[in-house]
Amino acid sequence: MDATGATDVRVVPPGGGDIVHIPGFGAVFKLYSRDNGGEVAILEHPFEVGFITAPHRHTHEDEHSIVLEGEIGFRSDDDEVVLEPGGYITKPRGQMHAMWNAGSVPGRIVEVITPGGFETYFRELAELLAAHDSPEADGPAMHESPEFAELAKKYGLTYGSPDWLDGVVTRYGLKPPTH
Repeated sequence: MDATGATDVRVVPPGGGDIVHIPGFGAVFKLYSRDNGGEVAILEHPFEVGFITAPHRHTHEDEHSIVLEGEIGFRSDDDEVVLEPGGYITKPRGQMHAMWNAGSVPGRIVEVITPGGFETYFRELAELLAAHDSPEADGPAMHESPEFAELAKKYGLTYGSPDWLDGVVTRYGLKPPTH
């Protein structure tokens, strides 16, 4: 932001942005909320074939997704849809939701997060996963670890196993989520 509080011009060329790797689902940072007073963050998420995010609920932010490539499924409470490129969905805070690759080729979405701030969760999650997968790591599965619970709490996330999860996994031939 400039001295007047206005957002500065930000340019990210095609293929640009900071990347973090999360198994099945990465994050490419396009716009950080720190650059616009916390109003919004924009990321791209690639989806491997057969991948589904763990069902979760946000308490602080809404997510708005636009499909760029592939077929991406979305479930938010009782609403379920599969979208192709150009399709758009809002996942409101407070609703249990998940996203998955519903097709046979890799997919990709743009995720607009309002207000911003949640984008840093993906970097911290990638670091936690990398530390958990290190040869020195031992103990409970990552999703059962106190560090994972603390990270979710920090960002106002709750994870769950809604009654619709098994049906989605079966219908689309997905690998069940690990957390």
